Amino acid sequence: MPEYLAGYPATNREVPAIAWRGLVPPLVLVVTLLSVFSNRYGFERDELYFSMLKPAWGYVDQPPLVPLLSHALASMTGGGPWLLRVPATLCAAGCLLITTLIARELGGGTKAQTWTAWGMATTSAVIVFGHVFLTSTPDLVFWPAACLCVLRAELRMQPRWWLAAGAVAGIATYNKLLIGVPIVGIALGLALVGPRRRLSSPYLWGATVLALLLAAPNIVYQVVNGWPELDMGRALADHNAADVRTSMWFLLVVLLGPPMVVIWLAGLRALARDVRVRFLVVAFIVLVAFTFVAGTQAYYPIFLLPVPFAAGIVAMERHLGRIWAALFVLNGAVSAAIGLPLASATSVGATPIPSINQTVPDSVGWPTYVAEIAEVYDNTSRGGDAVVVTSNYGEAGAVARYRPDVPVYSAQNALHDQARPADDVTTVVFVGGELDLARTAFTCHVVTHLDNRVGVDNEEQGQPVAVCEAPRLPWAKIWALLRHLD
Repeated sequence: MPEYLAGYPATNREVPAIAWRGLVPPLVLVVTLLSVFSNRYGFERDELYFSMLKPAWGYVDQPPLVPLLSHALASMTGGGPWLLRVPATLCAAGCLLITTLIARELGGGTKAQTWTAWGMATTSAVIVFGHVFLTSTPDLVFWPAACLCVLRAELRMQPRWWLAAGAVAGIATYNKLLIGVPIVGIALGLALVGPRRRLSSPYLWGATVLALLLAAPNIVYQVVNGWPELDMGRALADHNAADVRTSMWFLLVVLLGPPMVVIWLAGLRALARDVRVRFLVVAFIVLVAFTFVAGTQAYYPIFLLPVPFAAGIVAMERHLGRIWAALFVLNGAVSAAIGLPLASATSVGATPIPSINQTVPDSVGWPTYVAEIAEVYDNTSRGGDAVVVTSNYGEAGAVARYRPDVPVYSAQNALHDQARPADDVTTVVFVGGELDLARTAFTCHVVTHLDNRVGVDNEEQGQPVAVCEAPRLPWAKIWALLRHLD
């Protein structure tokens, strides 16, 4: 045996067959539910933003995968968001499949695989991130898929699967460079708890080279543009850090569901006892620590939880019966109520759902808001010489979607770099919370305030719509003044 394969006994164990009969029903259920409700409420603010972004190799706030795909799909239909959400539905289904395969890799037979598939199908993580197409949605697939390849390399004694893990990690950088955090966590885990000989494996180093080669265009973009994602991370931390460091623990409980905490904690314990793969526990701890220290977004650890969840199902298989089935059903009902638009848009504002699931308020009211903005624009524009400038990318994306004839700009994130008003523009319909900044460069008067008329409290509700004229600065300086990352 080569030196880099030493460190634990070789095994000729047979991998259980894939339990398709247990896997297919929850897959069909999740795909059906997500598809049926995909067009309700409307576009989420990030979906509107991505659809508006022009195709590019990268953006100040993210790599190109989701914006490019969103832009392409949004240009294919003038209707609702259902087509844009097909990739989200597929990612949710992919998460169920991969998590089930992880359970199989860990020795789970038909029963364990079936429980794993149904368990993941009931989680808020799958329902919420599978309902809307966000940059977090593909991570439901990429991160567990990389771990599945690593598990196959180690548990099957087939080190070539490290190369597959490197390929998945490299491709994942087109969605988020953040995949580097669990990868570093795996390397640190190998160094700390072993098997350390794997660090000398040509397959592991080959996987590293392959991942870097695939990621190279994204890394080059960052280098050439001065690492804009670091600036974005600092901006997010400035806005979010205090909330992230408390809400991340809450999300660790609710995004899989309170009953599932028992399972994935048992899974971490089971992984920690297995000398072959206990480095994955270190990777999870590193990710949790990074989330706490960085303070950018609270949900990052969720995308590694399928691994300990599957391990926990395998470890607890003999204890899973009617009580756990009832808990899964309850968890699924709560997840559906939180993650799917079951309540009507006119009644959801009277429920606690908008305060629990941020994608709900961020999907409500856009056509109404645009009609209110467009009314001010139509009454203000003289021969088409006015423009709309919004405080955030959701407002800009909504105007671009529902009133494409209205010239609209925003200085938030990548939209700042995409375009700005022409130098001869002197009249602006300004929307949103950055109005105080606009007043330093224009004379402004408020015409109206946005009202979605369904009682949903979101970022736009009550924001001013003002007419600003007579700029006191050139547009290049105004645009620099309005620029913000968050």
